[in-house]
Amino acid sequence: MTEYNASNHDYSVISGVSGAMFEAETSCFTGVRRTPICPPTGCTAILRKLRTLTEPPVMNATTTRPSSPPFGRIAKLPSGHEMHYLEQGKGPAVVLVHGSGPGANGYSNFKRNIRPIAEAGYRVLVPDMIGFGWSSKPDIDYPLDLFVTTLLEFLDEVGVKRCTLVGNSLGGAIAIKASLDRPGLVEKLVMMGTGGIESRETYFAMPGIRAMVSQFVGAGFDRPGLRELLEMLAFDPRVVDDALLDERWNVLQTQPKAVLARMLIPDLSPRLIDIRCPVLGFWGVEDHFCPVSGANKILAAVGDSRMVLFAHCGHWAMLEYPDIFNRYVVDFLRN
Repeated sequence: MTEYNASNHDYSVISGVSGAMFEAETSCFTGVRRTPICPPTGCTAILRKLRTLTEPPVMNATTTRPSSPPFGRIAKLPSGHEMHYLEQGKGPAVVLVHGSGPGANGYSNFKRNIRPIAEAGYRVLVPDMIGFGWSSKPDIDYPLDLFVTTLLEFLDEVGVKRCTLVGNSLGGAIAIKASLDRPGLVEKLVMMGTGGIESRETYFAMPGIRAMVSQFVGAGFDRPGLRELLEMLAFDPRVVDDALLDERWNVLQTQPKAVLARMLIPDLSPRLIDIRCPVLGFWGVEDHFCPVSGANKILAAVGDSRMVLFAHCGHWAMLEYPDIFNRYVVDFLRN
């Protein structure tokens, strides 16, 4: 694992993680299993085709649902949407914002982090974004502003005046935009393999993104296909155990294709320089979904930032190295 602090522009190596230090980006995919993917030139056609696919049945907040992932509470938002969330602990608010993908939800993304952060003295809130988890899943466009607006509505509804936002992937893009739209709300940012800071073409060149879109265009995901995709998110496929697969599969049965087909996330990299709060970032150098070059973009743009790079780690630093992640986050929150 390698740490870089923007305040002194110096890398420091922390030993004991996978027995390896940070190496050049060109070695990221060596020896890592890959899923057959669609050619990058076909991505525009793929997205057009996504819009014609049959939608699955959609649950609302009152429908009978499986026990996994666990059901917490529903916040009814001024926009008319219902946002499901989990809550644990008391103290300053820490809001965990999950990423995208088939069956994504807050619990699956952060189940190894919720209790340790709450027990450190924080009110941990874990919302499911609109279109995910047990929240509303309308058949509409899914631009970044929808996610940000509904997150801010949710925070108002549950009485949060100041908070730290912790975002993975899509959740990182949501956290960045929320901090720019409401700087008085966001005290600190924590981001893991954040999205929304590269061009569309860059993301569609990533093997994980291409595999995910290709599968949506085909027959859809059966359980083995979903497991195979989820295993691309982690360096060690054992992270994707049966419980995680069940959680994602159950949500996927309720998830409309529109969530992916009509998701519109702009490149926020020109606005990184406008972030005024402290930032702690994490990146796995074997991330198949968001390129590790994003870590340097954040460090170059945000003066009060630090970045932790993990060797032998994919897109889910908080699940792949939870103990180290939790210690870093709690220290960042306290200091």
